Amino acid sequence: MRFLSVNIDSFLIELPSPEETLALYRTLSSHKTLAIQELVPAARTILVIFDDLRTNTKTLVQQIQQLQWDRADQQHAQECVIPICYDGEDLAQVAELQGLSIAELISRHQHSLWQVAFIGFAPGFAYLSSPDRPFSDIPRLATPRKKIPAGALGLAGQYSGIYPKDSPGGWQLIGSTTTAMWDLSRSKPALLTPGMSVIFEDVSHAPSRVAVSTTLSSTTLSPSLNSETETLKNTDIATATHTQTQVTQHNASLAMLSITAAALQMLVQDEGRFKQAHQGVSHAGAMDRFAMHSANRMVGNPPQSAVVEILNGGFKANIHHATVIAVTGAQSDIKVYFSDGRSAQFSSYQSIALDAGDAFLIQNPHAGLRHYLAIRGGIAVPAVLGSCSYDSLAALGPAPLQLGDTLYSAQLNCQPISPYEAAMPQLPKVGDVVELDLVLGPRPDWFSPESIKLLFQQHWQVSHDSNRVGLRLLGEQALQRKITHELDSEGTCIGALQIPPNGQPVLFMHDHPLTGGYPVIGAVAKHHWNLVAQIPAGCQIKFNLFSDITAFENAL
Repeated sequence: MRFLSVNIDSFLIELPSPEETLALYRTLSSHKTLAIQELVPAARTILVIFDDLRTNTKTLVQQIQQLQWDRADQQHAQECVIPICYDGEDLAQVAELQGLSIAELISRHQHSLWQVAFIGFAPGFAYLSSPDRPFSDIPRLATPRKKIPAGALGLAGQYSGIYPKDSPGGWQLIGSTTTAMWDLSRSKPALLTPGMSVIFEDVSHAPSRVAVSTTLSSTTLSPSLNSETETLKNTDIATATHTQTQVTQHNASLAMLSITAAALQMLVQDEGRFKQAHQGVSHAGAMDRFAMHSANRMVGNPPQSAVVEILNGGFKANIHHATVIAVTGAQSDIKVYFSDGRSAQFSSYQSIALDAGDAFLIQNPHAGLRHYLAIRGGIAVPAVLGSCSYDSLAALGPAPLQLGDTLYSAQLNCQPISPYEAAMPQLPKVGDVVELDLVLGPRPDWFSPESIKLLFQQHWQVSHDSNRVGLRLLGEQALQRKITHELDSEGTCIGALQIPPNGQPVLFMHDHPLTGGYPVIGAVAKHHWNLVAQIPAGCQIKFNLFSDITAFENAL
């Protein structure tokens, strides 16, 4: 095992093979006494995120090194049988590339042992590897398809994978299934999770494909990764259908406010989803949790309660019942229009008492980027996988708010308000240089020494092509890799600085993909994540070395 630095509360474990990675993942998952909060397995690595209030890197690494585990463990693997109709449009092409007949390719695929190595790319998308190695590496399409239907079975590199929903992709398609890989109506939406074994049943000539069902058991199978390159997605398109489900009026709930002017983006957010990585679901949640907690305390809500995250102001609403609101995060003025015709100006980080018939407008910020609106009593929205947050990459959770929507009270048990919350000092404005602490790792050795120096010496412009998935950064000089072959997908944390082939960094944020196929040179230290949430496009970032590989290795 090799241990690689990721952040203050996380590190990577690198192993020689996918089989050993799965075996250690099973072992770590079963040890509930370790202070591990999340495990993200990938091709040959496991990302370990731990509770830094209960342990530290050195202690946890020593505990993992002392564990007894079977490196070839395949016992107690849950088995899933998936019916496949081998009707993919690339079937003949893949057979030709492999020097096989179509019948031989289907036979090899069907009779190989497949295991879920990890979940990535999208919730429920399982990367299936086979120790039988039935095929040589299968290239991806030169031009990815704009839309691959849910249920399509594809091959890429040494992996098989079934698309859980309609999405773009470059895998070679050899078949399809009617079995849902992702279904929120199930207690566990992801059908496949890391460590499971998969059997493909050929139903190409069955009278009715619908008649074949999926079975799950604890049967133990007899023993018998060039990865998907994951790029930052444009998340401005919300694939979730907007319905009143996110503003559902429960029995006895009160309509608190209606939106009369819409901001660029209005999302219900709380602290996010935890312990869902095994289903391919990242944390999401409020980008600036400090501001979210402050807003809730200022109206007497529990700090973790759902709020509205508002991008760049412009949000206006009418009040239906007397309440107290607070707006935190970006520095801004809030104009209140009272029902008697008077108006008043308030600043952010003030508790504001409003009556029915009043209205308020959150104006464009003087500094910062994201506002957090809390309403006393909370917001009644349905939780998805334990959270009310909207994940823009996975289109998971209550859909983005729209003009005309009404928010209802969750009728939380409230405490006295806390009117003395302080804003984050010196929020950034367009044109500012923002300094961020960077933890070097896990892959700085993939870059030239000159590029490591350049990373810290050069200012990086925050481009307008940035969102909750990540900030795209532009520098006058690009970073140069000294290792040029493709990296097997591995887990990434919030704050990860991923370097695509153009050498211009992407700074991952709360809705980032769980795994990535480009090397991560470092990660913004955890104590600066809230600051990153408030950096508008047009600012420049200067990275300061907070911790490097030498310090990490010495700590071990």
